[in-house]
Amino acid sequence: MMLAAAGVAVLVAMGLAMVRAFLGPTVYDRILAVNSFGTKTVLLITLLGAMAGRADYFDLALLYALINFIATIALMRYAGSGELSREEGEDA
Repeated sequence: MMLAAAGVAVLVAMGLAMVRAFLGPTVYDRILAVNSFGTKTVLLITLLGAMAGRADYFDLALLYALINFIATIALMRYAGSGELSREEGEDA
């Protein structure tokens, strides 16, 4: 029962993060809202794994967290400079 209540709370927080992603006002706010949505997705996957008693869900949640982190770094870099890579000798 307690895990189900936590799941509902995470779903509400995910909805609020999506509202922030749509409203903005800047591109950075939107990227961070999507990152927050991804983090809450990791929490939801972990909660589902705990409710089902399946430990393999935790591995999936960890993999999703790593993908979410790398995607956020890439999006922030692209939003800041308009490109994903740097040329040799360029400073950050």
